[in-house]
Amino acid sequence: MERRSFLRASVLGGTAVAFTGSLWQSAALAAPAQNAPSPYGPLQPADANGIQLPAGFTGQVVARSRQTVPGTSYVWHDAPDGGACFADGTGWIYVSNSEVSASAGGGASMLRFDATGKVTQARRILSGTNTNCAGGKTPWNTWLSCEETSTGRVWETYPFGGTAVARPAMGRFTHEAAAADPVRRAIYMTEDRSDGCFYRFVPNTWGDLSSGTLQVMVAGSATSGTFTWATVPDPDGSPTATRSQVSGAKRFNGGEGCYYADDTVWFTTKGDNRVWQVDLASNTYELAYDDSLVSPGTPPLTGVDNVTGSTAGDLYVAEDGGTMDICMITPDDRISVFLRINGQSGSEITGPAFNPAGNRLYFSSQRGTSGSSSGGITYCVTGPFRT
Repeated sequence: MERRSFLRASVLGGTAVAFTGSLWQSAALAAPAQNAPSPYGPLQPADANGIQLPAGFTGQVVARSRQTVPGTSYVWHDAPDGGACFADGTGWIYVSNSEVSASAGGGASMLRFDATGKVTQARRILSGTNTNCAGGKTPWNTWLSCEETSTGRVWETYPFGGTAVARPAMGRFTHEAAAADPVRRAIYMTEDRSDGCFYRFVPNTWGDLSSGTLQVMVAGSATSGTFTWATVPDPDGSPTATRSQVSGAKRFNGGEGCYYADDTVWFTTKGDNRVWQVDLASNTYELAYDDSLVSPGTPPLTGVDNVTGSTAGDLYVAEDGGTMDICMITPDDRISVFLRINGQSGSEITGPAFNPAGNRLYFSSQRGTSGSSSGGITYCVTGPFRT
């Protein structure tokens, strides 16, 4: 983002600059993303799957809940949610959470693709867990599957083989998403509550999440400024919830998706339809998107939820509700609709993730056309994505 570049230059350049009061507001912070035409052009009429895409892009169904994944004997899970892709030789793996209770089959699954994009394997990587909503990929090729319950845990799962392990040191709270930062060797996490917090976990040894320090962001009530990290005394969250243990912990209204790239972490809050941008090099934060500040015209993005990024630096943000869109925020702070799913108003879009080459975007409609967790559909879109 251009705002991020300015902040980094101010802090990392030859002369450090400190902004306070009105000077901070006027000099350092541009407006959040504003409406603009899509760099891919307008949406075309819906295809056979009800998806509207720009010209040159095509969509396909790769799996449906309670149906056997084509080319395998595995039955795809209910309510597909957060996901990520992993390089696998000349192919790749896509993992997906199942946001249902343990008794209903909660956990996570994987799909393995060959170099042509054909599914060659599908299997479970996590079972017996509750309301696994989003999560995050680690640099050592594990998937952090997060439970969205008041005492929820982070489960480290192994898409390439291995037994999933709970990571209680990462805190027990209403987990949503996670994003790994290899520079500061930390994992950032969101909390899906109206008075939730933004956390980071600093493991004692990078690559080993069995022990470490859980911290929470401390900042003022403004939508931009500086922040610090404070240690959460009791990550177990009992009897006092983790979000209530540190004075001055900054509150966020319904933390959702989380994505890291280039010294920056972006995360979304569904309760107020915002995308937050945190500059980790300068310890500053600001809004990358706020639906109440969009002009001209109608805000394209509501029900702000899962988020991922492309190799070109574009953010792709999925809607929970709204008009069932995935919207695109470009590095120059322009927002537009990339795709729209028609006829599925009772669902939400989940799990957006690019394959390693950046030319395929995977995502799911959690409840599909039925509006039920048993009706989930996982898609792939291919086309001339910017790189």
